[in-house]
Amino acid sequence: MTPSLTRGRPRQAASHIPVRVAHTALGGVIGVLWLVLPAATTADEGHEAPASVVGSAPAVSDAGAGAVAAAEEKTSTGDLVLPLVAAGAATAVAAYSYARRRRRTKAQAAPAGLVPVARATTPELDRQARRSLVSADDCLRTSREELGFVEGLFGSEAVAPFAEAVRYAEAELSAAFQLRQTYDDNPAEASRDTLDEIVARCVDAGRRLDAEAAGFDQLRALERDMSGALRHAEVRFRELTARTSAAEATLADLRERYGPTASLLASGQVEQAKDRLVFATAGLNRARQSADLGAPDRAVLQLRAAEGAITQAEMFVDGVDRLASALAAAAQAVPEALDEAEVAVVEARERLAAGTEQGVPVGALEGHVSRAAATLAAVREEAAAGPYDPLEALRRVAVVSAPLGTVPGALRLVAREATDAADGFVGTHRGAVGAEARTRLAEARRLLDRDPMEADAFARQARQLAERDVRAHGNPYGGRPEHANGVAGAVLGGILLGDPPDAGANALTGGAPGSFGGPATRARRGVAS
Repeated sequence: MTPSLTRGRPRQAASHIPVRVAHTALGGVIGVLWLVLPAATTADEGHEAPASVVGSAPAVSDAGAGAVAAAEEKTSTGDLVLPLVAAGAATAVAAYSYARRRRRTKAQAAPAGLVPVARATTPELDRQARRSLVSADDCLRTSREELGFVEGLFGSEAVAPFAEAVRYAEAELSAAFQLRQTYDDNPAEASRDTLDEIVARCVDAGRRLDAEAAGFDQLRALERDMSGALRHAEVRFRELTARTSAAEATLADLRERYGPTASLLASGQVEQAKDRLVFATAGLNRARQSADLGAPDRAVLQLRAAEGAITQAEMFVDGVDRLASALAAAAQAVPEALDEAEVAVVEARERLAAGTEQGVPVGALEGHVSRAAATLAAVREEAAAGPYDPLEALRRVAVVSAPLGTVPGALRLVAREATDAADGFVGTHRGAVGAEARTRLAEARRLLDRDPMEADAFARQARQLAERDVRAHGNPYGGRPEHANGVAGAVLGGILLGDPPDAGANALTGGAPGSFGGPATRARRGVAS
């Protein structure tokens, strides 16, 4: 069961050194008592107290002198024991208090890359939360993609435990992104606890994926026999090569059929799909060669890199096909959306004329009606003249009709396409995209079925932020041999983790490919244990 969104902060790890100090102090007290108390007991048993006769003169004898001496010795021993006990107790209390203070300030232990800075300032914790979100999101995306390959080989029943781990990580990360959105909306009112909770949820998501990595590798058993996985990848590669050529023709048709803005977001996707396929070609060839040469470890890395490239090429091609379907559906929905919005304009004018409008100032409503009428007339004219962008037309109709109390049902189609497009861009450029864009994307996904207009706005913002991150990242491989064989795109897409070295023909294996797992296992070069 997934924990609630506002669960408590994780328990902090105890420090072993302070605990040992407390144990040592307490042991010292017990040792002193062990040595001293037997002496006191022996003194009590070996001597009787001197008797005193009232009214008689004290008689001092040898026996009486011994009794007095014994009494003094007893008193001296008692006087010694009590201060020692008190001092020992004070030492134990002090040591225990010290241990508690240390435990309070000790940061929670977590996997590398997701550990909050000890005694961090709020800005430092904020940066750590951002890094945690990016790392956990990358792990989840890579795990989901490799899981798709394995499910195609072994079936859904065989991968059920790993699919469950992915769903758990998705739920944890979704809650973390929602907390981050709340923090960004009101940073002045947000607390450090929110940032702590974000990090904790990312840690939980990563640990669950890490826990399944060994079982996942055992299921694949690539080191023993990768022939089936290699054939499966080659089949998907050939199918995708044909689909890429078809997507190129589809994109050309969209440019002719619709306005310039309609296919703008998909421009370049066919070229990027081809780039990933170039990388996949090299990976598959080298994987087969390495397997034939008896180097299974190297072959596994090359195969996984090729699988990641094939997946991302498919994402680019799917984006083109999905856009074509969305534009066709939007073009059919525009006339009905215009009719609904124009009815809302007429009803608003009637309310103004009758003076029955309540809740909205008359001047504001008149402005809404005027803008809506002008926009609807312009959209209808563009649709009739063509070519135009039907998705953008629906968006414009929704913006002006919402203040009049109606939103076209087809706006959900617009919001879904914007969200899917932003998700595809983030996924294929995740090596450069930061936490802000991913947070807005998660919020768009969360609002998709609740508030399509807000979801569309968040999705478009996510895309803009992601593109900004990619521009800032740049292409550090321009003009280098790695750029020609697709390695630059593989690093930008998060297929290869880290910068490849100057390895010439071996540049493909310069960075470890991402694998199913969390931050502790995702970059493994062998079988997880």
